[in-house]
Amino acid sequence: MIELPSAFKERMRGELGDKYADFIKSYDRAPYKAIRVNTLKISVEDFKKISPFELSPVEWEQNGFYVAEEKAGKTVLHAAGLYYVQEPSAMAAAPLLQVKAGERVLDLCSAPGGKGTQLAQAMNGEGIIVLNEINFSRAKILSQNVERLGVTNAAVISENPQKVCDYFAGYFDKVLVDAPCSGEGMFLKEESAVKEWSEENVRACANRQLLILDSAQKALKPNGLLVYSTCTFAPEEDEEQIENFLKKYPDFKLLSMKKLLPHECKGEGHFVALLQKTDGEEGRVPLFKLTPPPKNALAKFKDYGNLHTAGGIIYSVMPDCPSLPFKTLRVGVRLGEIIKDRVEPCHALAMSLSKERMNTVEVDEKTAVSYLGGNTFDCPQNIGGWAVVTYLGYPLGWCKAVNGVAKNHLPKGLRI
Repeated sequence: MIELPSAFKERMRGELGDKYADFIKSYDRAPYKAIRVNTLKISVEDFKKISPFELSPVEWEQNGFYVAEEKAGKTVLHAAGLYYVQEPSAMAAAPLLQVKAGERVLDLCSAPGGKGTQLAQAMNGEGIIVLNEINFSRAKILSQNVERLGVTNAAVISENPQKVCDYFAGYFDKVLVDAPCSGEGMFLKEESAVKEWSEENVRACANRQLLILDSAQKALKPNGLLVYSTCTFAPEEDEEQIENFLKKYPDFKLLSMKKLLPHECKGEGHFVALLQKTDGEEGRVPLFKLTPPPKNALAKFKDYGNLHTAGGIIYSVMPDCPSLPFKTLRVGVRLGEIIKDRVEPCHALAMSLSKERMNTVEVDEKTAVSYLGGNTFDCPQNIGGWAVVTYLGYPLGWCKAVNGVAKNHLPKGLRI
């Protein structure tokens, strides 16, 4: 059994009373595992036909399923972006925002991207979703997940939340704050969460969360919705945080609030609150200024929407995309890279393409695993040049076919 901090146990005993024994007993089991089917690429019905796992529904997320597999992120289907591995109770926050296609959405503390890509699925490629992560190394992981799942309408930035929200004052329809927290809901999953826990850290997290919420409220339009969530059980970080926020900002009202506890649900625990802004002014920001690519690239990608070039990379930028005066890792889809006098396609383009737009090389599972490991493979002689490697029709990345040999162009950092 996991050795829980004594101060944590005393606090939970006082809060839960006669339910405390059930709470403690929940730490005797293995952590729950779950995946979320990526409906940007495949329907739930079609995924069930090819799933390598037995699936059991997560009640609060229509695309979420419990699995027993310990290493669910090590399959070809995962590499193809057909699903995202996500703790089941963490799936409860994003649906509360009721995100719709065409809206403007901000995920303020987004890495590694579970909730942000969950929101992007609901948008189905329409509208603008800004995914921010202040820690740049974590923002790179976020950007990779956005790419793997084929999200086409996201901007990934790395900036202080206050700067983001000051700039975007009154701009967004929906804002998600999945706040950095003391991680009490991670105790069963991560030993480090137990070791790092302290009452001082709970207080430090609560102070940090208050600052983030102070920023987040600025970014909402009138009548906009804000979801605040944590993976902890501390009242200072949860109910008291919301209570203090409502006292400070009377132009907000609480629509719902719920705490998922590990002895009451099939998950490790989460806190979620949905708030609505009732007053204020709608804000505007300048539109993204496009820098057209050179003629050879323009001809190659003319059917891919609003083209923009930065740092030798050609992007397809979302319509009405706002200007982004921040450290920006990704905006829209990376289409290609200009290398001397030629243009090579980017991995993101392969991962976002629909089946109808691909020159493909279909492979079996064994060859797919070999390709994901960085190897070349034999292909039909009639296939030449750049082609997308697909498994069951779903893209894995690029190859370049020459004389019956498919040379591997999967980015080295993505090889497994």
